[in-house]
Amino acid sequence: MARYLVTGAAGFIGSQVTAELLARGDQVLGLDNLNDAYDPRLKEWRLARLTPHPAFTFRHMDISDADALASVVDQGPFEAVINLAARAGVRASVRSPELYVQTNLVGTLRLLELCRSHGIHKFVMASTSSLYGAHNRRPFAEDADISRPLSPYAATKGAAEMLCHSFHALHGLDVTILRYFTVYGPAGRPEMSIFRFVQWVEEGRPVVLYGDGDQERDFTFVDDVVRGTLAALVPLGFEVINLGSDRPVALRALLQAIERLAEKPAIIDQRPEAPGDVRATWADIRKAGRLLGWEPRVDLESGLRACLDWYRAERSWASTIPTLD
Repeated sequence: MARYLVTGAAGFIGSQVTAELLARGDQVLGLDNLNDAYDPRLKEWRLARLTPHPAFTFRHMDISDADALASVVDQGPFEAVINLAARAGVRASVRSPELYVQTNLVGTLRLLELCRSHGIHKFVMASTSSLYGAHNRRPFAEDADISRPLSPYAATKGAAEMLCHSFHALHGLDVTILRYFTVYGPAGRPEMSIFRFVQWVEEGRPVVLYGDGDQERDFTFVDDVVRGTLAALVPLGFEVINLGSDRPVALRALLQAIERLAEKPAIIDQRPEAPGDVRATWADIRKAGRLLGWEPRVDLESGLRACLDWYRAERSWASTIPTLD
């Protein structure tokens, strides 16, 4: 039985990574500051499904607080740190970039120092497809140029990646960075398009569509991302690996698929393209296959059906989750 430190344990991906670790018999210390970046009821719902497990311990903590973080070492030893805590989202980072620097950069530094000072040899970090910007050829390969981010969110994630490499080079820390591509699924983040579109279509509210709707995203189901994240716990030295579906879909086509599954029409509120958004993403996932033996398994229609089923089951409160910018 291994013991892991998982940050962002009440988050969308972090809670499901934690649940899978517990299901396979491991122990988890989960950290989360339960901030109000989006409605905390989602975080509370996810956390409520973890706390009854006897192998799970939760600490309400900000990873950028060095003193608080130092207090977790007596809960170890840890096989690895899985850093899934982040300020995520492009548009919000344009409004409040300092929050993104504090969590995504300073928080990562604190965790790397924790690994260095306490002999935790493996560090897995969530990064983002937003790093590829608008100038790289698709599909995006891990060795593409990431020096021209379009948002503070992407910039802070890129800086955190560089910090990780420096700790690998200086201290021999085994680091795997996973660049996630538009992760979706039940109880997902409410500022993401699929949560919004499902809620708006189901409730008959106007669907805010930024730009012409031809923007493409490589939507990746959360179960696939969880498998890839756990696969990345093996020793690899230093690697950056894409986790995506390798099947980009236009937002307008996505909305049409949700309309079809929900059997309801969308009322479209067309708006100008949002600043900082990349036009299209598409993951080259050959490296994930080669190093992790990983490939996506869940097709978009099955994933959307799972999102719709979850929403309908939790509609009494999920319908009141704020989803407008």
